[in-house]
Amino acid sequence: MKEVRRNWFVQEGGSVVKAGCAVGEKSCGVTVSLLAVTTILVTFSLNSCAITPVPLTIEDIEARAKKDRAVLTQDQESLSGPLDLYEAMARALKYNLDARVELMHKMLAETQLDLSHYAMLPRLAANAGFDGRSNFAGGVAQSLITGRQVLEPFTSAQKNIFSADLSLSWNVLDFGLSYIRAKQAADDVLIAEEERRRAANRVLQDVRVAYWRAVSAERVLPSLKMLDEWVKSALDKAQAIQDEKLNAPLVPLQYKLDLLNTQRYIQQLFRDLLTAKLQLAALINVPPGEEQQMELLIPEREARTLDLPSDMTVLENRALEARPELRMIDYRRRINALETKAAILEMLPNLNLQVGGNYSSNKFLFNNHWAAYAARASWNLLNLFRYPARAKTIEAQDKVLHTQNLALTMAIMSQVHVSVAQVAHAKKEVSTADLYYDTQSQITQQTRYAWRSTRLSEQAMLRERVAKVAAQLRYDAAEAELQTAWAALLAAVGEDVLPPDLSQEQSVSDLAIQLRYRWRKSKEVVQ
Repeated sequence: MKEVRRNWFVQEGGSVVKAGCAVGEKSCGVTVSLLAVTTILVTFSLNSCAITPVPLTIEDIEARAKKDRAVLTQDQESLSGPLDLYEAMARALKYNLDARVELMHKMLAETQLDLSHYAMLPRLAANAGFDGRSNFAGGVAQSLITGRQVLEPFTSAQKNIFSADLSLSWNVLDFGLSYIRAKQAADDVLIAEEERRRAANRVLQDVRVAYWRAVSAERVLPSLKMLDEWVKSALDKAQAIQDEKLNAPLVPLQYKLDLLNTQRYIQQLFRDLLTAKLQLAALINVPPGEEQQMELLIPEREARTLDLPSDMTVLENRALEARPELRMIDYRRRINALETKAAILEMLPNLNLQVGGNYSSNKFLFNNHWAAYAARASWNLLNLFRYPARAKTIEAQDKVLHTQNLALTMAIMSQVHVSVAQVAHAKKEVSTADLYYDTQSQITQQTRYAWRSTRLSEQAMLRERVAKVAAQLRYDAAEAELQTAWAALLAAVGEDVLPPDLSQEQSVSDLAIQLRYRWRKSKEVVQ
């Protein structure tokens, strides 16, 4: 065996084989040394880059809490003047955090829709790279007849080569699937909008209930405070009578027991009403501690203006057409139907078209710049066997959605009838509470006259005044229940009191005006 060239040896039979490095060859030693140094550096880098858990510091947590508190009420319009019901509802729509979450969900769905449009575009890719080696690749040729080497070892590539290309490719099947996904994303936007409006209507209903409770607190709390002071004074007098033993022991004790029962009832009313403003403030995103500065306008009582329709069929039909829950199922069924088209497309052959420009710094190439174009077809035959199972899954999903639709239809029709019955009952309760309050007010007035003429005791006078406050509370509570029942009826029939162009850029005053108009308009629609 004789050496022809470094690293290549020719056997006596004429065949060429590649051997290891020649003895004493410097390039091979350099390569081995470089590999060893690289291995050591990589091992050291991996050990030094080990990740350990790093808990949050107290400073990080305090900074996060401070930042969150500042963001809670950032860019909010400040309260100026008394707050009426519709301004409270407008503030809830703009600043309530639950409503903001649903708005973010809708914005996310719109962003995903915009992103799905880009999936339909061709793929434009720019690539650049550098390839290097310590020696020439080289090569030889061998005769297929004699098995002898016919050329000396040669190379057609430099040691270091820089290459770049810019290619445009378009997958026809991916375009069709991306188009279907974009249509599904558009339906997802509509689902998010229906969910947002449903959540907003729920927030408005909560605001209406909380506002009426806060109004009741505004009316009653001053009287309760005065009565509480009066009861404390009466208890002191009863204790003095008991200590001086001016009467039989049982008489002052029974009087004290009546006073303590009255005081306990007053404290219970205090407990129920003191948190009313706090609950309203939370709904309209007023920071805790500032709710006591809110001044509320007393709304007009609307019991006599809320009339029920005579034909329940009209309400049922309107509910089945307008309820957001049913619309959401309709959109989901449409998305599921598009999934069938996607499954059919996946069974088809795929065609990929590509065109681009290329560059290479290899000086052995005759043309360093060239254009390349290609068309390739592929077909995943296993998708043909998978389609029946997928079609069954899509059909089963459609049946589930259809069954949900039927169940919701029955539930919605029941809700309409229940809501109408609740409104009718609430109107009766308001009428009874109004009459009760008027009667109790007259009794309290007559009791005051008798007490001033010393014909009745202070205990009787105190009892009647507490009864008047309780009657007023029941009247306000009945009015609030009627408003709640009416709002539930509007929600049951799918009547939307939200403005159609609701946006975060609207001012509170403009939004309040629209809410007032649409609320009054909703009465005509239901009737």
